[in-house]
Amino acid sequence: MDSRARLGLVVAALAIVYVVWGSTYLAIRVVVEEMPPLSGMGSRFLVAGLLLGGLLALRGVDLRVSRAEFAGAALLGLLLPLLGNGFVAVGEEMGVPSGVAALLVAAVSLFVTIYRILAGDWPSVWSVIGVVLGFVGLAWLVLGGREQDDVPLVGAAIVLAASAFWGFGSWVQPRLTLPKNAFVLAVHEMWTGGVMMIALGLVRGEDLEPSTYGGETWLAWGYLVVFGSMLAFSAYVWVLANAPIGLVATYAYVNPVVAVFLGWLILAEPITSAVLVGGLVIIVAVAVVITVERLPARDEEPALEPV
Repeated sequence: MDSRARLGLVVAALAIVYVVWGSTYLAIRVVVEEMPPLSGMGSRFLVAGLLLGGLLALRGVDLRVSRAEFAGAALLGLLLPLLGNGFVAVGEEMGVPSGVAALLVAAVSLFVTIYRILAGDWPSVWSVIGVVLGFVGLAWLVLGGREQDDVPLVGAAIVLAASAFWGFGSWVQPRLTLPKNAFVLAVHEMWTGGVMMIALGLVRGEDLEPSTYGGETWLAWGYLVVFGSMLAFSAYVWVLANAPIGLVATYAYVNPVVAVFLGWLILAEPITSAVLVGGLVIIVAVAVVITVERLPARDEEPALEPV
């Protein structure tokens, strides 16, 4: 695959992650109003993994993996779907506003930078500046752009922990033995993560009662299955294997911007001066990170090739 085609695929995958995941905070919030968080999100990932696996099997893709590859995929299922997405759902169920959750999840980039430094992989000064600038922009956007209710400290701590786990999973993925086909990886990552989430939900005392949930809940859950998991999660797994981690992490800045726009478009939420200023700072930060975290040259590509 030539560099121009590869760049186009990276841009397309990032666009999916930017837009679709920006809309999932609202969907999660709707789901956890009736569904228990871990069981609800676990069933989402389990069903998405099975559906994606079925589609791949129909196309003749071999879903079999080695023990080492399965172990790597299951570890990511623990770090990303369970400890990442599942903890966000728990935090939102405990009363953390979706805007505050988006701000806390934006710390993914900060955690990734910390992991890189601890591993001796020092990012460029401008990359660090871009990360910090993006976090400042998010703080201004969320905290300065709207009045927040009291945030439960335990719930906020859980969401921040989710951000740390998600950042670690994203950082460690290239260092694991994984299926070379990114979509096969997504299948095993999602269904294993879903099973672990449901199991933890049962231990937590959660009960799924499908017959009692309303149409709005099922619509939001279905959106998370098809778009949030099958489409966007697969795109995220693929782009992690084919783009610099600093570039991939910029989704944490763009998602809240998308959420604010959708709130204005669908819910008529006002766009204040703080929203405009915060959004501009975030765009500048993303531009800085994208500029310094360029795609590697052809002879420096990562071991996982695009498929």
